[in-house]
Amino acid sequence: MTHDLFDHAQQQEAAQHMPLAARLRPRTLDEFVGQEHLVGPGKPLRRAVEQGRGFPSLILWGPPGTGKTTLAHILARSWDAHFIPLSAVLAGKADLVRAIETAREQRKYFGRRTVLFVDEVHRWNKAQQDALLPYVEDGTLIFIGATTENPYFEVIPALVSRSQVFQLHPLTPEQVRQVLTRALTDPRGYGGQAVVVTDEALDFLAQAAGGDARRALNALELAVESAAADAEGVRRVDKDWMQAVLQRRAVRYDKKGDAHYDTISAFIKSVRGSDPDAALYWLAVMLEAGEDPRFILRRLLILAAEDIGLADPQALVHTVAAAQAFDRVGLPEGRYHLAQATLYLATAPKSNSTKALFAAQDFVRAHGVGPVPLHLRDGHRDREALGHGQGYRYPHAEPGHFVRQAYRPPEAQRARFYTPSDQGYERIIAQRLQAWWADEAEPPPSDPARPEASP
Repeated sequence: MTHDLFDHAQQQEAAQHMPLAARLRPRTLDEFVGQEHLVGPGKPLRRAVEQGRGFPSLILWGPPGTGKTTLAHILARSWDAHFIPLSAVLAGKADLVRAIETAREQRKYFGRRTVLFVDEVHRWNKAQQDALLPYVEDGTLIFIGATTENPYFEVIPALVSRSQVFQLHPLTPEQVRQVLTRALTDPRGYGGQAVVVTDEALDFLAQAAGGDARRALNALELAVESAAADAEGVRRVDKDWMQAVLQRRAVRYDKKGDAHYDTISAFIKSVRGSDPDAALYWLAVMLEAGEDPRFILRRLLILAAEDIGLADPQALVHTVAAAQAFDRVGLPEGRYHLAQATLYLATAPKSNSTKALFAAQDFVRAHGVGPVPLHLRDGHRDREALGHGQGYRYPHAEPGHFVRQAYRPPEAQRARFYTPSDQGYERIIAQRLQAWWADEAEPPPSDPARPEASP
């Protein structure tokens, strides 16, 4: 009895020293905030809790602070299952073996199922993930994995195929505000204590947390605990103090994960779509998250030729200059060059006519490579013996520096690959080509040494 009382006292003391986010972990779905697409009325995880039946296995995929661990706890409790938490960062195969032995004992002696919760499961290597499979299949374990990475890329296919994958979304500012309000009223948090946090401070924190409830609660705890009590013994937190504590807003980003690819995609599409403000927004997100500026510049160099091209030939020149300037200047001043290149490309006329190259490549693959017409061949070596270069007309010796003659083998004579757009400088190019070629009744003459190909 004395031992039980001592253990209970230890548990109470430990609970008092737990972080606010851990003390306030929701115990039921009624306390859970967010993820209505999974835990709302009639949704799959709520039904799993209400019916008390477990899934074969689950993978909960979402950003930090969105409730993955909490959901695992709630599900295990609703299934009256023994709960074993492991962190893939720290746990190895020996920890998995002990968990399996515990699960067998729970089933043998108590008739209880065991939920094995593996946080950051993508950190386990293939062999460690493979080791789970037999015990998931025979029902020894109900596996719940949590990951911030795309499981279809970072978790082995065999484990994904045996699991239901549920994606969690960042909390909205309103939902984060709800979590913060509960922290100030719940006795497990600051309920009943002499703590006052202004609405402006809560609104600021709810916006700045980036959809991460844990980060919001950690910031709230630091702000409250570091606030000096006034003459009445009240710790007051206003917006200025909250800003001083938080220092910098959270940016959800992983330079090797989905956020990296999704954000650069949004950036490029905004530039291509001629929305300079959207382009600057996504540029700011990447810079705040620590993205490599040279990676951004490489993508802009591609875009300058792919999406603008000859509609504004200076686009590539400006972007190359910005990249070279950045290499000389670096951060932080190099942000000006990133911004200038971004704004120039976003506001430039657009054309993807450089993709004409791909049409030409397709033609060559389909029809093969035709011979170089004799008059286009190098005449320095075989002009006298084989007639190479004979009949070639030098454009600069002609009026307007232009002359109609065949520049392709006969089989490609009628093929057209490049169609100028009506944007920017390409309008002038289109007019020029029209004047040069469009009024001819027949295609340019082919090599006189070869028969004309059939159309």
